[in-house]
Amino acid sequence: MGAGVAKKGGGTSRRGRRRAGGGAMADINITPFVDVMLVLLIIFMVAAPMLTVGVPVELPNTAASAMPTEQEEPLAITVTADGRLMLQNSELAEGELIPRLTAVAAERTSKKIFLRADGAVPYERVAQIMGALNAGGFNSIGLVTDTDGPTFGGN
Repeated sequence: MGAGVAKKGGGTSRRGRRRAGGGAMADINITPFVDVMLVLLIIFMVAAPMLTVGVPVELPNTAASAMPTEQEEPLAITVTADGRLMLQNSELAEGELIPRLTAVAAERTSKKIFLRADGAVPYERVAQIMGALNAGGFNSIGLVTDTDGPTFGGN
């Protein structure tokens, strides 16, 4: 005699049981992805300034244009304002320059060497180093300068 009326939310359906039982979700949780991306961004922001190779020197300005780039990193000798010699980023004594260059150049395909000298270094010191490089068998020496220097009436 009594007809029952089913309540709208009172019964459990198969669909509700399946979802509660650990079935596949249609939502994608991107929070872990965003967290990982932010951590990687911070790592790259901190590491990027450390990737620049070189010794800080105040290069003289000239009107010369840039040389074409090569496949391998150029071998660079740097003379700092206080007269220290650097091969890439490591400091050298004067007596170690040619033996170390010979050892490094034996493993390279390019025999070109770049000489970076601070603008405050006397020309005599730069000429002495160039002479030592030439006497050591390194004949392809490029002088590194900054652009936008005086043209002295040239183009």
